[in-house]
Amino acid sequence: MSARERLAFYASRLPVAEVATTYRFPPTPDLSRQWVERTPPGFTFDIRAWSLLTGAPTLPDSLWSDLQGAVRASQRDTRRLYSSHLPREVLDECWDRFLHALAPLREAGRLGVIVFQYPGWFSPRPDAWEELAELARRTAGLSAAVELRSARWLDGDACDATLEWLEDHGLAFVCVDGPHGGPRSLPLVSASTADTAVVRFVGRRHVGEEPWTSPYRYSEAELREWVPRLVALSDSSPQVHLLMDNGWGSDAIDNALTLAALLRGALDD
Repeated sequence: MSARERLAFYASRLPVAEVATTYRFPPTPDLSRQWVERTPPGFTFDIRAWSLLTGAPTLPDSLWSDLQGAVRASQRDTRRLYSSHLPREVLDECWDRFLHALAPLREAGRLGVIVFQYPGWFSPRPDAWEELAELARRTAGLSAAVELRSARWLDGDACDATLEWLEDHGLAFVCVDGPHGGPRSLPLVSASTADTAVVRFVGRRHVGEEPWTSPYRYSEAELREWVPRLVALSDSSPQVHLLMDNGWGSDAIDNALTLAALLRGALDD
């Protein structure tokens, strides 16, 4: 299927889709308008934030051409661009343009959450807390969700402190169901800190198997484990967004439809 055909397929069967391509290249207002035009009323888009906005390595050519000259001279020939390579005022402009591009979705009532994925080296240090506070300020009036890839945010007593801080600042916590037992595994934390709860299913891998980034189709039993957790999340948040990020072939869409059926059955009971 083409991207347009896939979107039509999703929108005819499911109420929400995450746009992941915006992590590599920021969208344009025209693209947002096309998403509105190609989906029915009530359909929701969650948008993955551009990597530059979370300090992650970014493709240099994803920066708008008129801002290319603002990259610090010593960093212009590097393979990856970082937010630290730009003057503060230019980074502010990047934020403004990214959020402006989502305006058509917001005006049409189609914008769900903006998911900010922070890199694994982003750990609970004073500067990291300040960056999250700045995120809350920049996204005031929008629904922003934070995906933390360092286990240090969620280990032991740090977990309650992290969740409480996010709730106090109106930021949604992204629950991640991922690999078990590997070096990149995260504690499985199911919690809601904002009006929209977000759960990302990335596929489970175990020690000795392929890397956790490999595609993986959840079994029905594995999805069924989540039903009581999701019902509990729905008691805490008006909306719960379930994002399948195990996108190999039809794995994600098939798992989404299976989980939707399981949830309907549980709620009917």
